[in-house]
Amino acid sequence: MPKIAEIEYTPNPNARKFVLKEPITNGPSRSFPDAAAATEDALASALFGVAHVTNVYYVDRFVTVTQDGQADWRELLHQVAEPIRAAQPITIQTTPGEERKAIAATPEDQTKLDQITALLDARVRPALMMDGGGLEVLELSAGVLKVHYQGACGTCPSSMYGTLAAIESLVRLVDPTLQVVAV
Repeated sequence: MPKIAEIEYTPNPNARKFVLKEPITNGPSRSFPDAAAATEDALASALFGVAHVTNVYYVDRFVTVTQDGQADWRELLHQVAEPIRAAQPITIQTTPGEERKAIAATPEDQTKLDQITALLDARVRPALMMDGGGLEVLELSAGVLKVHYQGACGTCPSSMYGTLAAIESLVRLVDPTLQVVAV
């Protein structure tokens, strides 16, 4: 059962990041935009059982919980801490390279996508993780890169402006004609 080392504020006022003393999972991040998406995940289901929880995201040694803005965090923190403390670590069997969903792409787009992924891994994802979130690339086609913010970043105003502008700048290093769209 994970022990909570600390609870951190995030740039999103409706999200808190629970930093754990030991890993909750060994594999890829787990992102749940609503209770329906969490039916197969014990931790996420338990967290969605707490009133006002609207999003759950976790990976390695942290869990980010987002609320609807209607609850007082002082009360809500105690309620969401219980399922986190009761959670069993999850071992996800993956093979190397399987950590991310495959994105169908032409050979030319695949080369661009590989370069973009390397830039995102080095310069964007670590910062998002520090703020309790993540970023998933959904698609690259017809000159448009579609990305999806996860965890605290999903409803954070700064991710839709500042972070998106930074991602666009990086993507344009690979191809100046590409557009970035957050979905």
